[in-house]
Amino acid sequence: MISRHLTSTLYSRARDYPVVTITGPRQSGKTTLCRNAFPEKPYSNLERPDIRDFAIHDPSGYLAQFPDGAILDEIQRVPDLLSWIQARVDENRRTGEFILTGSHHFDIRQRISQSLAGRTALLNLLPLSISELKQAGKPVEVDRLLHAGGYPRIHADNLEPSVMLGDYFATYVERDLRELVQLRHVREFERFVRLAAGRVGQLLNLHSLASDVGVSSHTAKAWLALLEASFVVFVLPPWFANIGKRLTKSPKLYFYDVGLAAWLIGITRESHLATHPLRGLLFENLVVLEMLKARINSGLGANLHFYRDSSGLEVDLLLESGSDIVLAEIKSTQTINTELFRPLKKTAVILGNRVTEKYLVYGGKERQERSESQVVSYLDAGEVSLG
Repeated sequence: MISRHLTSTLYSRARDYPVVTITGPRQSGKTTLCRNAFPEKPYSNLERPDIRDFAIHDPSGYLAQFPDGAILDEIQRVPDLLSWIQARVDENRRTGEFILTGSHHFDIRQRISQSLAGRTALLNLLPLSISELKQAGKPVEVDRLLHAGGYPRIHADNLEPSVMLGDYFATYVERDLRELVQLRHVREFERFVRLAAGRVGQLLNLHSLASDVGVSSHTAKAWLALLEASFVVFVLPPWFANIGKRLTKSPKLYFYDVGLAAWLIGITRESHLATHPLRGLLFENLVVLEMLKARINSGLGANLHFYRDSSGLEVDLLLESGSDIVLAEIKSTQTINTELFRPLKKTAVILGNRVTEKYLVYGGKERQERSESQVVSYLDAGEVSLG
């Protein structure tokens, strides 16, 4: 088993809250994490029709099986159970009683705000990080990571990425979407997702995306919300401040798994990446994701943005912490030249003394200390977002 960095945060939250809820994509390793972290707790899988039927029709009897709590997997399958859990934990007043998992975070968060507010910690488990793979002794060459992504089974069972990711996407469309919505235009939706994958790292223009697919902007907005709800894509917000510059208001689009994004645009072999025109943007997606995972695994809020003004000046990542700002520029090259530092230097001048650190994250493996900024390998990108 590959050790997950979220484990220590999970233990910490379980000591403080009666319930811990872990959401994340299907097959990101939520069940394995919970069962290994709490081997003494009974486990109940609400995907099973017989167990789900019991929980739906006799919730009191179902929970009575677990006098000392349990791991309840895929809680979104029986959302009404959350109210019964609320009553139970309010009565018992014990920490770490129930560990819940779910695969659709919008549904879960809405229900929790109604039933378990103040009683549960909310954590996300994303696919494997570069740091976790490196620690487990798995290959972490750039093109391997871009091709394989981070779903644990690919690395633990040495699966062919293109086969596993193809099956994953087919299952997602045929199963998960039918749980979330009655999807009538399956072909158009699949085209929407593939075209979205071709826009990783770019400003999100829903009107253009909708036009290319042949659907309305309203439909495109609804489909994007579905992709976010099921942990397929996320949007990186632009940074806003009153600095005398016109700043962009459009977010940038990224995928929670870069391997899935690569597969969706037709990359089915690692060798396809060497000359692919989107390799640089996929690398950017990989690094942004690594920084996001590092913060989430540490129990921190994302708090990541990008900087872009009306002149076209852009820095890929801006982390704001109190009055301090950390800037990071991402380049897939393995060769460093002074031109790469220009966006960092110009943006730092605009933002002034608030900028405490500047990083260039690149495709090489050596760390360098330069007067312009620190040069950090993609292998250590997570450290940048943690300060």
